[in-house]
Amino acid sequence: MTITKHAVNSPFVLTPPINEEKSQFALEASSKGALEHLGLAVKDLFHMANLPTGAGNPDYLKSHVNAHKNNAIETNSTVKALLNAGAVFKGKTITDELAYSLHGQNKHFPVLTNPAAVEHIPGGSSSGSAVAVSSRLADIGLGTDTGGSIRVPASYQGLWGMRTTHGIIECDNMVGLAPSFDTVGWMTRDLATFELVSEVCIPAHTQRDITGEPRFGIAHNLFDSALHKAQCNAWIEENLRPHFSTKDIFSDKLDLAAMNTAAIFRVLQGSEIWQQHGQWIEEEKPDIAEDIMSRLLWCKTITAEQVAFAKLQQHNLVTHLEVLFQDIDVLVIPTTPGIAPRCDADSTTLTNDRNSLLALTSLAGLAGLPQLHLPLFTLHNAPCGLSFVGKKGNDLALLALARKLESR
Repeated sequence: MTITKHAVNSPFVLTPPINEEKSQFALEASSKGALEHLGLAVKDLFHMANLPTGAGNPDYLKSHVNAHKNNAIETNSTVKALLNAGAVFKGKTITDELAYSLHGQNKHFPVLTNPAAVEHIPGGSSSGSAVAVSSRLADIGLGTDTGGSIRVPASYQGLWGMRTTHGIIECDNMVGLAPSFDTVGWMTRDLATFELVSEVCIPAHTQRDITGEPRFGIAHNLFDSALHKAQCNAWIEENLRPHFSTKDIFSDKLDLAAMNTAAIFRVLQGSEIWQQHGQWIEEEKPDIAEDIMSRLLWCKTITAEQVAFAKLQQHNLVTHLEVLFQDIDVLVIPTTPGIAPRCDADSTTLTNDRNSLLALTSLAGLAGLPQLHLPLFTLHNAPCGLSFVGKKGNDLALLALARKLESR
């Protein structure tokens, strides 16, 4: 299969020729599947047979292209499932370098425009897949979420997005970042499409229902610190409190700063990142953006003692959440602290934004829980929303709740 390289302002790094109707990926697709005719954008971490995988970095592509040629690289199982269900492959999309960022900025490619708020960054690392969907170049944006890489661009671009329960979808034939936290996820413009994709990708045997009337826990203190708290609170008062059992959760039960969520996550993720990519970085000395490289070099310094202490803290956090979820079925939190930073934001602003994001997104990540972003609001003409966090295996149950709320 021949491929066409990305164009300026395109979210794609590789696209199949427009007239090549008999390509391998067209033949793999079922024209009568549940996803018939829906366009699929694939983050450039997923391996696809006979296509290179660049992981957002030209040096990575160069150093791995021969390995791809000399070995039978297989297509990732989720990509296969989507194609077999009728999805139409539109191309591989830009990702932040090695997927180790949340901002959707990659110095090796043309600047991505956030179609939902052009003066604001698109969010990453599944940035290209999100832009492809929000700009209507695709209907399904396949991505990964380790520290928020589905949830953040979904929030910043007004899309539905989910971090799936860790481990229910195999991360085979793809470039990993931190396997203990890596998950496969997707973004769509509407809930109906999102449900179709979820039914195809999520193994039914991994799922469990919420029995009885769902009980919602409202993370009161987290909403108090969100920039879009007025919209969130108004929606909760109108849509949740009158119809469901709700419980306000305050800082004595859920204090992310005291729980040290961001710091725990950084250490555990960073240690695994260096295990995944450290040897390649030291041998190849790749050209990587300064902010990402500085974090990668920090990953190298993480000690076994730091990892052991972080794992102990993670265990305590998981135990705490298990107790919390004895009284609720769904935890409601802001997905992001607010809208996306502006494109002209300085490095200090972006660093602070990343830190605030990780405090929120690492909660589900550390516990391996599913989190569904609901694209409900706008603030200053830019998208934002809130999330439902469920128990393990409640991925489809969260979607059913969202459908119930949308149909009111």
